[in-house]
Amino acid sequence: MEGKTAAEKILARASGQPEVNAGEIVEATPDVAMSHENTFLVNKAFSEFGLSRPLNPDRIVVVLDHRTPANTAETASVHARIRALVGEYGIKRFYDAGEGICHQILVEERIARPGQLVLGADSHTTTAGAVGAFATGIGATEMAGIWATGSLWLKVPATIQLDLAGHLPVGSYPKDVALRLAKIIGPAGAEYRCMEFTGSLIQDMPIAGRMVLCNMAVEAGAKAAMVSPDVVTREWFRGFDPPVPSLVSSDADASFERRVEIDVSKIPPMVSCPHSVDDVRSVERVEGIKIHQAFIGTCTNGRLEDLAAAAQILKGRKVATGCRLIVAPASRKVLTEAIDMGAAQTILAAGGTLLPPGCGPCLGAHGGVIGPGEVCISSSNRNFRGRMGSDEAEIYLASPATVAASAVTGVITDPRRMLR
Repeated sequence: MEGKTAAEKILARASGQPEVNAGEIVEATPDVAMSHENTFLVNKAFSEFGLSRPLNPDRIVVVLDHRTPANTAETASVHARIRALVGEYGIKRFYDAGEGICHQILVEERIARPGQLVLGADSHTTTAGAVGAFATGIGATEMAGIWATGSLWLKVPATIQLDLAGHLPVGSYPKDVALRLAKIIGPAGAEYRCMEFTGSLIQDMPIAGRMVLCNMAVEAGAKAAMVSPDVVTREWFRGFDPPVPSLVSSDADASFERRVEIDVSKIPPMVSCPHSVDDVRSVERVEGIKIHQAFIGTCTNGRLEDLAAAAQILKGRKVATGCRLIVAPASRKVLTEAIDMGAAQTILAAGGTLLPPGCGPCLGAHGGVIGPGEVCISSSNRNFRGRMGSDEAEIYLASPATVAASAVTGVITDPRRMLR
């Protein structure tokens, strides 16, 4: 029998079949069904089924994160309705405003697990692939269907294997690798594919870095992104119940659509330029561009490792006059740990502003949006026109270290200058 990819194995189990192949349509039952503020829209569609409650409330996760704390009376009303719904429906896994970003919560709380099928009503649900789950985003109406029936039709994607070899040089981080891949693969180069990350870089990479790669895979059009679970994955779940089952990974003779090999030791700090994620250049090519705001956070780069990298740059330095530094931790736990280790104090001492855990200004609706003519360098995942506020503003994407270095100088700056 021909070897199988991890994506094929997981979707075969979720659909109750002995095996499936790329290109087939399956009816799969998710292990986790997640939604955020759009739970209000999910329920609106679900109510049309005439059912009193979802079929499997124990598999549902609801997180309030996109506009938290509530930024308008309308948002507050939506939050209140969602709080009432989770109680009415018996949904136990509910994370209220301030607990963190949904994608961070799924991984941090060990809700997403190796070999699971994780479906979320948000495109960056792929982040959970960092722990070896098949995780993908769906629409609110599709989620309503899962609430009602417990399953969803999915097409089994072909898999692109990305072999990342070598070690990152000083000043470069997983975000720089993700941006380099966005340039190589393009905005639709992995459309409805599963991107699977392997190689010596991955073996040494903690879960936080793997989350960055899986998160950014969406910007190449990927349906899902995965890191084959290994000793790092098993260690991540050590002491958490239930015990991790056998780790599902691709067979050595699995049929990959293609393989891409990259030597990461040659990747410098990278910057994605407005208004397309794949317009990526080395930081040297864009140094000196004036910025008005620097933002560190989001489901891409709001973890403890990211705040620590920023603090390393900011220690003993100040944010430049005329520039704002805004930091939004990805979760309450991240914020607490950043305080304990001193990173939060370093950010504040440098002149940065800490927002409550959540998405912050990433979607341009809450806390730190940018105005016409302003330029922001951000550790987020998208820089489309109007993404963070005005459609007359510009967004550059970079690693937290590059963002922090730029905040200190007031212009886009190579972080290596402050790390030597």
